[in-house]
Amino acid sequence: MKIAKLFSSVIILLFAASICSARGDFVEVRGKKFVIGNAPYYFVGTNYWYGALLGGETDKRRGIERLRRELDLLKSLGIDNLRVLAGAEGEGLLNGITRVGPALQPEKRKFDDEALKGLDLLLAEMRKRDMRAVIYLSNNWEWSGGFQQYLLWEKRIDPTLISRKPSWDELRDTIKEFYLCPQCIAGYQAQAAKVISRRNSINRIEYVNDPTIMAWEIANEPRPMRPAVNAAYAKFLSDTAALIRTLDPKHLITIGHEGYIGTESVELFEKVHAVANIDYLTIHIWPKNWGWLADADLDKALANAEVETRKYIDLNLAVADKLNKPLVIEEFGFPRDGRSFDRTAATHLRDRYFEAVLSNIGGTVAGANFWAFAGRGRAANTDFIRKAGDDYTGDPPMEEQGLNSVFDTDRTTLSLLKKAARKAKRLK
Repeated sequence: MKIAKLFSSVIILLFAASICSARGDFVEVRGKKFVIGNAPYYFVGTNYWYGALLGGETDKRRGIERLRRELDLLKSLGIDNLRVLAGAEGEGLLNGITRVGPALQPEKRKFDDEALKGLDLLLAEMRKRDMRAVIYLSNNWEWSGGFQQYLLWEKRIDPTLISRKPSWDELRDTIKEFYLCPQCIAGYQAQAAKVISRRNSINRIEYVNDPTIMAWEIANEPRPMRPAVNAAYAKFLSDTAALIRTLDPKHLITIGHEGYIGTESVELFEKVHAVANIDYLTIHIWPKNWGWLADADLDKALANAEVETRKYIDLNLAVADKLNKPLVIEEFGFPRDGRSFDRTAATHLRDRYFEAVLSNIGGTVAGANFWAFAGRGRAANTDFIRKAGDDYTGDPPMEEQGLNSVFDTDRTTLSLLKKAARKAKRLK
């Protein structure tokens, strides 16, 4: 009996050790910190949303070669946490904008395996470099199809929105319908399940077993858009987080939230992040979009932006502390000097703003991803507006290519990012 009990104990210990070994490389949450194994994980990262699209380039110089060189550069700087788009829904115009592609779901419930091979390539190359990916599964905005495309497929919105730009109020009235459309939500969830359940075609690792993936993100900046759908919005986020947890119990789950500006309510921001299946909070900070740079003198505008940014971080951080969960500043950007889009323009003010934001990393603020890395991409047109076939930069197609992009030639910005990344890695 004693031998049998001893044997059973050894088996249990070996089983437990195998579980710990399997989990050891995954990013996990313990209280208000990320950890890998027993080591704290703080990071400086970037938004690299187009990373999975580079694999679809037929020109290897603009595709896989560009991808590898950019990942090498980011890794050399210590920037090893990349926030990326899983794939676009639909093709062609939406709100008058030519959306990004090739599409993951070009037609309703029809998925393009070649597009997913681009995500395979990105994750396989990141794995070689010990980098981490946060993958968002859809988008609140039109530039990758997102929630509007599901509404179009279900004939729930005005089809003329394909070719014309709506007013802000019309856009709010449109997107809110997503949360009231069961067929739309089912379509979104089918795409999410398709991605999460995939096996990488390059290294044959199932996504659910790949520690290269840090987290699944429900969407990029999902907003209720109108208070009338707040309850439906909260239910969608809770139900979707539960579905993702069922499909993949190993990886972290987050919403992709902007902070209380995205919900127009601190209470709702707290409510949707209090859900047990949501592992950490995110905020985005956009001084230009939110009117913090109203002063024509950008130097004076920067001073105001720094004050407003400090207040915004503190208010959202209080929610994270209350919920005892980490917070990531996963988007922030600032114009080049003179509000120029030209990559040769100076970045003195941007650099000051980046340093101010990055200085918050530590404690509950577990990391920050700047928007956005453009790497070797270049604007091709004198009006800086992207056209089909142009390089991808960090700016989505409805914005000037250079508005918020950090290029591989931005030496001072890259230098301060490297310094901040080194500091983050020393945090305990």
